[in-house]
Amino acid sequence: MPKVIRVFRVEIVPELRIEFEEKFRRISVGALDSQPGCLDITIGFPSPTTPNEYSMISTWESHEKLVEFLGDKWDQALIPDGMEHFAKHYSVHHYTVA
Repeated sequence: MPKVIRVFRVEIVPELRIEFEEKFRRISVGALDSQPGCLDITIGFPSPTTPNEYSMISTWESHEKLVEFLGDKWDQALIPDGMEHFAKHYSVHHYTVA
């Protein structure tokens, strides 16, 4: 079975940056880090061209492992409780590892 890359992107409310960064690492990464089938997590912080945008790229053992974790909503963004007020916009995309 091919591996799956999940790319989550979020644009935050700039005034909440400090609180968001601490919780993003602890809560959002923590939600995936211990999941069976999650092989790797990479966090992307803002760049000059995207000053309020962050990303989380996770690699999954298979599509089935991703579905085991997220259920029927596997193709939607997972926003852990307590994180929803930080986001202005967010998206999630999936890719098969070639």
